[in-house]
Amino acid sequence: MTSTSAQINIRLPARLQSTTEQYVENYGYRNIQEFILEAIRDKIFRDNKYDETVSEHEIDLIERLLAVSIEKGKVKDQNDIIKALQ
Repeated sequence: MTSTSAQINIRLPARLQSTTEQYVENYGYRNIQEFILEAIRDKIFRDNKYDETVSEHEIDLIERLLAVSIEKGKVKDQNDIIKALQ
């Protein structure tokens, strides 16, 4: 399977950019791009309006599995899983 990527550019107000940079640093993202990609995926999967390949039940199961994995120390947080999937 071949993966293609498209590049986009966005403009952020200075305050939003600095707040985003602080969030990225505080939560261990490699960069703003990684954070934005996760935010887009989260919005699409959580709202489930554009991707019908994952049901609400499956999302609930994934979230429960993630919570148990974090609780048991299998992963530090969801960023560990996201990094492993990339």
